[in-house]
Amino acid sequence: MANESKKEAFRKYLESSGVLDALTKVLVALYEENEKPSVAIEFIQHSLGGPTTSEYVKLQAEKAELQSKYQGLLASHEKTCSELEKLRNPSTHREQENDEPIYSKES
Repeated sequence: MANESKKEAFRKYLESSGVLDALTKVLVALYEENEKPSVAIEFIQHSLGGPTTSEYVKLQAEKAELQSKYQGLLASHEKTCSELEKLRNPSTHREQENDEPIYSKES
């Protein structure tokens, strides 16, 4: 009995959120197609606004390329920030590089 009420609540949720309407429209459109697509799931995905499989693969490749560029730019940025810090505080960095304190001749 509890299982039936869960199913009914879920059905009402799907109906109120417009999911049932959207799926019905897509399935009717697929049914009315004169030439049925070879891959029905792609038709459904495209009808609901999602990318086709080939578009998805293309987007994944573009994402990987952008992630690679981002990593390169991030590394370049970190290197530039490090160089800038060395220019701002040259004595601090010389001490760290040589592990010896730098003393001025005036001491």
